[in-house]
Amino acid sequence: MSGVLRADLHVHSYHSGYARHLRILRARDCYSEPEAVYAAARARGMDVVTITDHDSIDGCLEFLNRHPDAEDFFISEEVECSFPGTTLKAHIGAYAIDERIHREIQPLRCDVHDVVAYLRSRDVFYALNHPFFFFTGQIPFAEYVAMLVGLFPAFEVRNGTMLPEHNLLAQAIVSACGAQGGPPFVTIGGSDAHTLAGVATTFTEVTGRDEQEEREESHGSPRDRFVCGLRAGRARADGRHGSTLREAREIYGVVARYWASLVGGGRPGLSLPRRALGLAFSAVTLPFEFSPLLVAALDKRAEAARVRAYRREWDAAAATPTGAVAIANPAAESEST
Repeated sequence: MSGVLRADLHVHSYHSGYARHLRILRARDCYSEPEAVYAAARARGMDVVTITDHDSIDGCLEFLNRHPDAEDFFISEEVECSFPGTTLKAHIGAYAIDERIHREIQPLRCDVHDVVAYLRSRDVFYALNHPFFFFTGQIPFAEYVAMLVGLFPAFEVRNGTMLPEHNLLAQAIVSACGAQGGPPFVTIGGSDAHTLAGVATTFTEVTGRDEQEEREESHGSPRDRFVCGLRAGRARADGRHGSTLREAREIYGVVARYWASLVGGGRPGLSLPRRALGLAFSAVTLPFEFSPLLVAALDKRAEAARVRAYRREWDAAAATPTGAVAIANPAAESEST
């Protein structure tokens, strides 16, 4: 076998839009420049680079406009879509896409089934990111898992901001359900970094082919070989899990970059009235803006409690003779009873 290729398949840039809270302040979700994301990923050992901004490929296009011949970069995005009839959302990583695919996805985002059907029709490699981030019991757990394994060929089983319990539960479910017949699920990893400090600390590793296959593909670019390996399922997740300190560091980093933008640091993005509003708000709330560690601790405590409950439910189902089969393929289970 030949060597491996690595890429962080979940990373954000300046083009990921605005933070959901306090939208009036126009604070961005991330302030990392696309070129800086690329440089950080390569410096940390990534052979291939992509950017997965929220419902945007502008960061990828900005990089490619400056480096049109880059053979180690491809366009991706993180698509937010909804499960109709519920408040449940999903974040789908769509990889190696183009401008037309991005454009045609956007009107479909109100229904996850429509997004998945479209991605399949265009033969796009896609994966579900952080499976239990948005799930808070909107539908029964077994129904949710059964829906996921029917919709997605690949899952992010190591997210650099999610707790180890979260990632390990995703891995356990994917492994068990993938063993119930049919092709195994592809597993990937990504940092979910919103600051440069986290880029490429969690990643996906694609293994090489045997010597004959490698010779046949030796003319391919690193990008093409990596994407080919993803499609073939020769991928595994590696790197760090998330933690309270990791989330706090990300929040502190974004807040610091927001403050810098208020005094003219970074690319221009705020009008003078917006900057004045932001400065006034920051001055009034200054004592509270040093509390990200508390925010992160409360958030991770809630995440841990939810995931522990899901793990107990999964373990109880998997302990039965047909539990995993029933969740992975409920139609087949009903026919056998």
